Amino acid sequence: MEKQIKMSYMAASSLLLLLFFSGSPIQILGLGVGINYGQIANNLPSPSRVPYLLKSLNISRVKLYDADLNVLLAFSHTNVDFIIGLGNEYLPNMTDPIKARNWLQQRVQPHLPQTRITCITMGNEVFKTYDHQLWSNLLPAMQTVYNALVDLGLDKQVTVTSAHSLDILSISFPPSTGSFRQDLSEYLHGILNFHAEVKSPFLINAYPYFAYKDNPNEVPLDYVLFQSNQGTVGPITNLKYDNMLYAQVDAVYSAIKAMGHTDIEVRISETGWPSRGDDDEAGATPENAGLYNGNLLKRIEEKQSTPAKPNVPVDIYVFALFNENLKPGPASEGNYGLYYPNGTPVYNIGVQGYLPGMVYTSPSTKIALSVVSNVLFLVIAYLIFA
Repeated sequence: MEKQIKMSYMAASSLLLLLFFSGSPIQILGLGVGINYGQIANNLPSPSRVPYLLKSLNISRVKLYDADLNVLLAFSHTNVDFIIGLGNEYLPNMTDPIKARNWLQQRVQPHLPQTRITCITMGNEVFKTYDHQLWSNLLPAMQTVYNALVDLGLDKQVTVTSAHSLDILSISFPPSTGSFRQDLSEYLHGILNFHAEVKSPFLINAYPYFAYKDNPNEVPLDYVLFQSNQGTVGPITNLKYDNMLYAQVDAVYSAIKAMGHTDIEVRISETGWPSRGDDDEAGATPENAGLYNGNLLKRIEEKQSTPAKPNVPVDIYVFALFNENLKPGPASEGNYGLYYPNGTPVYNIGVQGYLPGMVYTSPSTKIALSVVSNVLFLVIAYLIFA
């Protein structure tokens, strides 16, 4: 044990010298990307550690699926913009002005301005539920929460939206003919009018992986992974698409335009690729996940736009930060993370991060590794937040 501790101190000292005297202590890739921070797991790092990881990655936009008190407190004074969420189960209550105001006063207002909450998503993929009462509650809940924000003087800081799956489309290709499902038109008309009125974005969860998984013999893998490929050309617009994600986004723009709106921005609230799946989940491998997210991050860094919206850089939140071991469904559902809960990358996408204080080891080596961890924590914290 003494030998292990001595070696740990030597390693820590060497790294300290390297960090302090190298011209560039921590190499990070600056990206305009957002990240989804899901928490359906029992082995995730404490929220107090996560700001260091995101800061080391230069990620300053996070999307939650709730308004987790511990997370919002942990990110106080970190200059990270947050989208917080209200689950589908809360929508009926949020149609009540008193309950909506109380929720904002209890779960949002106490964190402002020290934690930068910029958006609230009302429900997630509501139209995927086929619960018609929930469908009917969505717009009133969005309106009621927004009106409560206005009453509290918070509407200039915090906006309101909802995230939708691509199942809301009846036609997605060619993108110029994109249209919403007929059974949703009465609901989406009002929702789009709301977005246009309050200037909030229309969010979509877009996963080219699903298209490939369902038809691996027909959907070219290079096309969905942003690799070199022949692409497709829209027969009406003559616009060329070299990847499926941009085609999906433009299909949503077309569907919105068909309903009379050209003033609503479409943003991607979720996209990603699983690193593992069940036997019948084609393409769910670390190699494909690394290609998808690695190529996607490069395009975000280049501020690329879709062919139909050349002046609007695509706004994207990658799914997800960590693997989540308690997610229900097929194996792929819990394996979208860029990182394992212990802070190591699931695969290499050219971005290095640092998660302090994560020690998963045997008792015989825990003390030694804790020495390194604690020293590095102080050094990295100083370098990142100084």
